[in-house]
Amino acid sequence: MSDVQSTAPIEPQPTRLRDALRKARIEAADRTGVVVELRDAEVARLEIMNEALDPLFAQVPEKVDLFDRGVSQGETPRLWIDVVAHILMGRDKRIYRFVQDTRFGRIVLAESHDVPVIVDAVTDYVARRMIEREHAMVATPMVEPAAEEPPKRRGGFGMFVLGFLLGAAALFGLALFASLRNL
Repeated sequence: MSDVQSTAPIEPQPTRLRDALRKARIEAADRTGVVVELRDAEVARLEIMNEALDPLFAQVPEKVDLFDRGVSQGETPRLWIDVVAHILMGRDKRIYRFVQDTRFGRIVLAESHDVPVIVDAVTDYVARRMIEREHAMVATPMVEPAAEEPPKRRGGFGMFVLGFLLGAAALFGLALFASLRNL
């Protein structure tokens, strides 16, 4: 009686760890997909805000170079208004948050779900920045002080001679006092 052995290779049965790793990788890919979709949604909402701000920035004179608007797509997407102010999405990814970085930290200038509310806040901010620029650009005339005559040096050489004579008289008086004392 011969045993018939199959010549087909025996497939190793998947281990439990291998199955768990595969399942974990699939779950991570799904989460990454959700995160990418959320980030894309954030960028899309910021692009909508950027388009809503187009009429405002069309009114800013070309000679005013304070504002450099654009969407940055970093870890946290942001719509930059200028160097210190930007719009980002809140934690729920539906609320717009208009913030300004100051030397004392970040302050929230406006926060809303509505695009027009944020557009109004950015309009006020742009107006204030333009007024600050005008004030900085105004050259205050320098008032030159009246030319004062330098103080006259009275008796520079005369003071030297007077000091010399007083010193000599003091030495003579001290020598006379010392000699009279020794007598």
